[in-house]
Parts: sequence; structure tokens; C-alpha cells
Amino acid sequence: MKDAIFVAPHTIRSAFSAAMSAMYREEVPAYGTLMKLVGDVNARTLDDQPELYASLEATETLDRISEERHGAIRLGTEAELAMMRRVFAVMGMFPVGYYDLSEAGVPVHATAFRPVDEASLKINPFRVFTSLLRLDLIADPELRAAAQEMLAARRIFSDAALALVEKAERSGGLSQVDGARFVGEVLNTFRWHEMASVDQALYDRLHAAHRLIADVVSFKGPHINHLTPRTLDIDAVQDEMPGRGIVPKAVIEGPPSRACPILLRQTSFKAIEERVSFLDAEGNLSSGSHTARFGEIEQRGIALTPKGRALYDRLLNEVRANVRPAADGSNAHAYSTALEDSFEAFPDDWNAIRRAGLGYFLYTVVPAGDPSKFPGGDIEALIKAGAVRFDPIVYEDFLPVSAAGIFQSNLGDGNVQEFVASPNQKLFEAALGSSVLSEFDHYAGIERASIGQCLVAVRAMAAAA
Repeated sequence: MKDAIFVAPHTIRSAFSAAMSAMYREEVPAYGTLMKLVGDVNARTLDDQPELYASLEATETLDRISEERHGAIRLGTEAELAMMRRVFAVMGMFPVGYYDLSEAGVPVHATAFRPVDEASLKINPFRVFTSLLRLDLIADPELRAAAQEMLAARRIFSDAALALVEKAERSGGLSQVDGARFVGEVLNTFRWHEMASVDQALYDRLHAAHRLIADVVSFKGPHINHLTPRTLDIDAVQDEMPGRGIVPKAVIEGPPSRACPILLRQTSFKAIEERVSFLDAEGNLSSGSHTARFGEIEQRGIALTPKGRALYDRLLNEVRANVRPAADGSNAHAYSTALEDSFEAFPDDWNAIRRAGLGYFLYTVVPAGDPSKFPGGDIEALIKAGAVRFDPIVYEDFLPVSAAGIFQSNLGDGNVQEFVASPNQKLFEAALGSSVLSEFDHYAGIERASIGQCLVAVRAMAAAA
């Protein structure tokens, strides 16, 4: 359609993110309380830390903080995953990274759908952590077959949603009217359904195998299980949640509190217990409860290089080998202390991190200064001369151990289950219908491009001086 006027994917993504947030706030009122708390903490943090304000302003990420959030869904079949990839593509969201959560006792593997170019991230960085159930990890073959049968029979997308995806693919986009219809139709996929699609007996068997298996298999669709705003001070949010009537999980997942935040820290409030109904073969209704949905908060730091990630993983594994955080919080202090002690080996200064090659940075030309005196050809010399500044590139992705820790903390005390770690990225990508983008390659490309742009700009300024 040569003359068609299409709405931009980021516009659809922004509308979908806002609609999802409004829906979840209505379904889980504590999420609204959490959003208010995060907003208060962020405003106070920016007032107290002018250097943080300047860094966010320099990297053009200041305006996106209040709108930033991610969601998480759990899918049951390869067909659902493949279709979800096509749905998110309409919103300008693409699969980045592969996560094997079986290593942490959660029977799924996953990717994150998100915008990938800087312009799209600055407009709206909405992400959805999307897990696929590993039916092969269900040990009982009879239960595995029952789960497969239930999942094969369900359809999580409406006919109208499928038709709009096909129209977008065929035409190259959607009109404003179709874009609004698309948001409404796809939103219904993520709604909560009180009526279970299995009977009480099967639910109980699935639940005994793993609560997450019951959550994926037992309902009409992949209800959004949490939405996550971004905070600038997660320790303050953790401390202040009880005062707002919210019970936080025992420990914050990820690295300890640092002057220079790295990767990702996450916490959450406990999953809510919700009433559900079951229908048996004779048509009799019975009432029960299900626990799955919760509120999460995240604080994002710098994206680490492979070298930095290897150091992070080693330090975290050392801690967890000695002190594994208990779900009831009984050893929370011991775990936090061990974490802080171990991470003293990770530099906590931006320039030290940069010079050691542990993190990715965005380089920009400093407007002030005499360009005729700027040294040419060497980024380090330009930094030393004050001609170029560097700011951490925000980590836009996820940590499998942190994600699994959040999941496990909402299973209840004493319910941590073990699976043999079995990563299979090729199997996941075959189900997805595409490869996933390497986050390391992506961040390295952003850093490399920013250095090149600085060198070109400085040379042009010097030539014009």
C-alpha cells in the first residue's frame, strides 16, 4: 500500500504498555501503591544526587525513568512462543538473550522481547520477559501428557488479534485505528481469568510437580504475572514498602548496593493469593486459590562486558556456595554481608570499571572547550583533555539467577525445587522461529559507534576552529 499511513511501532508499544499498566493496577491494587512509592523515591533520589541527574540527562534517559517498566509472561507451547514473537514485532520488540532458569530450579527457558535501537529505547523501553515451559522437565510421563493435552487445546490469541498481526506483516504496518484495535485484542491475552481450565484434581497434581507448571497449564492464557517499574534507589523502596502496607521479599536479588550500580537488582512484594474456580467433568463448580501474581521493582546499572560478567558470576557463585538466601528471610543479614564482602573485588568507580574493560560506556563530546587544543585520534587523550565524557550504558536485559530468585521467593517457604540444569538455546530458537540477539554484541556495537562519532565530531570541530 504505497499511500498507507502507518502508526509507528513505538506508538503501539507505548499504548500497549500504558494499557497493560492500567489493567494490572485494576487487577492487583498493590501495584498502584508500588508505583506511587517508586515515583516518590525516584524524585527524592534525583533531588539528592545531582551527578546522577546529569548522567541521565547526558544520555537522554531522564525522561523515560517514570515510564519505564517490564512485564513477564509464561507460555506453554512452541506455537504460542512463535506467535508471541510475531505479536511483539508489531510493537517493535525483538528477542534479546537466552536464559536457562532450570539451573535455579525453575522449569522454563526464556528470552526478553524489547526495542533494540537507542531511539526506540528512549521513546519507550517496555520489555517483556517471556518464558517457555519445559515440559520435558516434568518427570511423571502421565502428568506430562495431561499438561501437553491441555496446552494443545487452548488458543491464547483471538482471531481478530491474529488477523491484525497478519495484516501488519502483509502491509508493513497498521493504521491508527487498527493499531488501537490491536492493543485491545492483544491485551485480552494477558488478562487474569478466575476460572481454571483444568479440574481441581489435575491442578493439584500440576501444583505438586511445580507451582509454575500449574500456573502455565491451568488457565486460559498467560496472564501477566508481574509488572516492574524502575527505581533509582531499590534499597529505599525495600525499606519503605512495609510502611505502605506492602510485604517485601526477604532479600534484594542481584549485586549488593554500590556507588556504581552494575547489571540489575530486583525485589518484589509477595505473590497475592487469588480465588479461582474449578469445573469438574460432571459440571460441578468448586472454589480454590492460586498464588502467582506479584509486584516487582528493579534498579538498573551498567551493562557488563563478558569479562565483567564473568567476574560478577564468579563472585555471586562464591557467595551462594556458602550462604544461600532462605525464602523466609532467616539468613538475610548473613547473605547480605557475604554479598558485600565478596563484591569488594569488583571495582566501584566508573573510570576503574571502564579502564579494566568490565563495563560498556557511551562516549559523548563535551560542548565547552577549545577544539583547536583537542588531541586527535585517541579517545583516552580526548577524555583526559576534557573533550569527551563517558557515561555507563544502562543494562536493558535480565539476570537468570535474579529472575529465578524472584520466582522462587513467591513459591512459599520450603518449596524450592531442583532441576538438572539443561540449557538448550537451539531448541528454544527453533520454537521461537528466529535467533535471539546477543546482548554483548549489541552493547559493544553501541559503545563502538559512540567512540567513532566522538572522533569524527572532534576532528570536524578542530578543522573548523
